Amino acid sequence: MKRNRFPTGWDEARVQSVLQHYEQQTEDEAVAEDEAAFRLRGQTAVLVPKRLVPEVTRLIEARRSRR
Repeated sequence: MKRNRFPTGWDEARVQSVLQHYEQQTEDEAVAEDEAAFRLRGQTAVLVPKRLVPEVTRLIEARRSRR
């Protein structure tokens, strides 16, 4: 049997909590949450080709670990 691995700080309970949040969210609530994310200061949204997502993620994590 394959063992599930979670990122640091995550476990089955946290995953289930996040799933429940999004499965119970109305469409209006989802839109409001998305719009709020785009208003965060100090952050931006960028469209990245799917094939580059792993590399972008590695770059972000490398920068975070240097702080």
